[in-house]
Amino acid sequence: MTDLPILERVRRRLAADGADPTPHSVAEALRAEHQMAGSDTVLALVDRLRSETRGAGPLDPLLALPGVTDVLVNGPSAIYVDRGHGLEKTQVQLDDEAAVRRLAQRLAAQAGRRLDDASPWVDARLSDGTRLHAVLAPLARPGTALSLRVPARRTFSLDELHAAGSVCDEALVCLRRIVASRAAFVISGGTGSGKTTLLAALLAEVDHRERIVIVEDSTELRPAHPHVVGLEARPANVEGAGLVTVRDLVRQALRMRPDRLVVGEVRGAEVVDLLAALNTGHEGGCGTLHANAPADVPARFEALGVAAGMPRVAVHSQLAASIDLVVHLGRGGDGRRLVEQVAVMDRTADGVVVCRPAWTFGPRGPLAGPGLDRLLEVTG
Repeated sequence: MTDLPILERVRRRLAADGADPTPHSVAEALRAEHQMAGSDTVLALVDRLRSETRGAGPLDPLLALPGVTDVLVNGPSAIYVDRGHGLEKTQVQLDDEAAVRRLAQRLAAQAGRRLDDASPWVDARLSDGTRLHAVLAPLARPGTALSLRVPARRTFSLDELHAAGSVCDEALVCLRRIVASRAAFVISGGTGSGKTTLLAALLAEVDHRERIVIVEDSTELRPAHPHVVGLEARPANVEGAGLVTVRDLVRQALRMRPDRLVVGEVRGAEVVDLLAALNTGHEGGCGTLHANAPADVPARFEALGVAAGMPRVAVHSQLAASIDLVVHLGRGGDGRRLVEQVAVMDRTADGVVVCRPAWTFGPRGPLAGPGLDRLLEVTG
């Protein structure tokens, strides 16, 4: 185990001198600290210090693991990964809280963002597409919390998701009919349920003669389709200028002749423009939405729309005329992502939109629901 006090002294001396961690500079720093060290110790210190200044440092091996989607740091000694089977605690540890803080601040700086006591959280995208979110201690307990969402290294096809067990036979047929019918739909589910993965697979099924315009807060969707235009939002800079919101980009997308308008995640005021667009001739629009169940989707749209200034009646009216279907994803007991239900939007006598199950896919096979006739009507 490296002597942490010596490591810290060498780190500070190199920082004061503005020197990069090389065998020569580290050896000079050790001599200046009156420390005798062999070549193995010097090289170990060089590797340790270089890992702190390049990439994600000690987290790089975790980010490179096959199938990893998230790396989560809850302080220096609790680091988890998600490889599609639920969270797994790793053996990787950082030295102390200061090391976690340094790593979070360095990653934020790479993204051109500020992270300090005056601005104690950050949400940004790194140059390789990794999504960074960090909250400094003491706001976060038991220490600085760091979340890294790894971009998909590849796009899965619908057939591959079927082969992996995420999409059952009946769901596969149903999903393909949804895409071919140009019905407007949203994919709902909790965090990490695979919404983006499924949406990319469905967009790959779109006729190659159609133009797909994707609007995202942070680029994640990369469907295997020959005609895709992506628009990505931009945060304000340190002076507070240059902000480009998802709502701004939805408006621009409408002028780009989209055959399919896609909002990667509906979670803000862009819901107003999206519902208006889908209600004025833009068929086949889609996106994802955080919701625990299909029945919660209308309430989520209502909350977002009202927060954006729409009357409740108008939200439900627009929703009934624009979104046809909901595809809901969940995670099984083994952590595997599954298509659990396809539901239809239906408006009640008092004007409120509700979701009615059409198909529920479970271990005992598909179960038809009260919305099946409407689903067959919508998908032809």
